[in-house]
Amino acid sequence: MQLSEIIQEKISRNGPISFRDFMEMALYYPQLGYYTSDRNKIGANGDYYTSTDLSAVFGAMLGRQLEEMWNLMGREAFTIVEYGAGTGALCHDLLDYLKNNQPFYNQLRYCIIEKSPFMREIEKAYLSEKVEWYDSIADIGDFTGCVLSNELLDNFPVHEVVMEDELMEVFVDYESGFSELLHPAQEVLKDYLKQLHVTLPKGFRTEINLQAIDWLREIAHSLKKGFVLTIDYGYSSAELYREYRCQGTLLCYHEHQVNDDPYHHIGEQDITAHVNFSALNHWGLKNGLECCGFTEQGYFLRSLGLMDYLRTPDQNVESELLSLPVKAIAIHRLLNNIGTQLKIFIQRKGLIATELTGFALARMFI
Repeated sequence: MQLSEIIQEKISRNGPISFRDFMEMALYYPQLGYYTSDRNKIGANGDYYTSTDLSAVFGAMLGRQLEEMWNLMGREAFTIVEYGAGTGALCHDLLDYLKNNQPFYNQLRYCIIEKSPFMREIEKAYLSEKVEWYDSIADIGDFTGCVLSNELLDNFPVHEVVMEDELMEVFVDYESGFSELLHPAQEVLKDYLKQLHVTLPKGFRTEINLQAIDWLREIAHSLKKGFVLTIDYGYSSAELYREYRCQGTLLCYHEHQVNDDPYHHIGEQDITAHVNFSALNHWGLKNGLECCGFTEQGYFLRSLGLMDYLRTPDQNVESELLSLPVKAIAIHRLLNNIGTQLKIFIQRKGLIATELTGFALARMFI
């Protein structure tokens, strides 16, 4: 049975489902969801690229920032926890760079949280040394270090809401095809906007990512001291709720083509919604996570010395780039294409106010 038929059957049996539940099934239904199937997702044969697919120098610059964190924390035992490592490329590039700092490398523990059996097998075939795999952060136990995610939160299932005379939530029905209808929104969704001091105009449609808040709480419980480094597409509340985004930010990716229809290619296309970094900051503070900085990826990489690094590259970095033109295009995209769209947000726990080099050139209001 196809995934679309399973969703249809669920609706037929139980009635309309929230868009959030539809998105969760489309992305994560066992064996058939986009992220749980054996479909190639990343790279030329997949549906999208990430920064790690463009150049190993991305991992090297993150390695520089992690080195600084380790030094600020007294050069003690340091655990990196990466959520959803994809092909394992970022982990590989980070560890490859950090091998140049043996004192840090010897103190380092690298843990990957990966729920997809298919992706875990890909990662294990590519990675070995120093890497451990877990189903959840709770399985790791208490640790100090850094929690790292790269384009993770924009794939969490989101509630779709629309402001009418009151806040309404989008539900999904099925007759001859999938259709949407509106139900009064749950109080938790209204409270989300209230806590962020957001008032939506009538007709405004947007997404609410409650799972990101739960994710932060889990991290804050396990991380005793250290940092949370989040890389993702998104905005502050001030930007996210501007009038011209009145239809929200939901996008789908299928074979490197972008569309805004989540009801086609179910289980075969990625579905994303931009992250509200103001929400991460707000609920982070409630859980002991303080903001270190927020900026665009391009500024972050420049601040860490990417251009100087390229002039004297490590012999292991950039080996995958076959020519200077290819290298130039990749770096341009890292800095000026997705480099302006992807944001870097770092929070700290159990540490005094800390200046990180990644924010030396620019900080954005959050």
